[in-house]
Amino acid sequence: QVQLVVTGGGVVQTGGSLRLSCATSRSISSIDAMAWYRHPPVKQLEWVATISRDGTTHYVDSVKGRFTISRDKNTVYLQLNILEPEDTALYFCTAQILETDYWSQGTQVTVSS
Repeated sequence: QVQLVVTGGGVVQTGGSLRLSCATSRSISSIDAMAWYRHPPVKQLEWVATISRDGTTHYVDSVKGRFTISRDKNTVYLQLNILEPEDTALYFCTAQILETDYWSQGTQVTVSS
């Protein structure tokens, strides 16, 4: 089991940056994969980025080259650069342990045009 606490959301202008942090209650080394998801206002929940236990990263095409997922001992980060209005959403952090996914509460990211 793991508890996840996300911080870092806010309001930013188009082209700006934010960094989201997801603090975990256990070492990242014991988690199979960490990921970020987001839920835009009028669209369905979508996957954004994943970092696997071995450090491999993957991104949805719409954020590739702009967002970066990274980690340290107990925290996973999502660096959001060159933000666009389409990035406005409630962002969630998830942890996969074996075949179970654990979810954080969401943090709001709003990008104004």
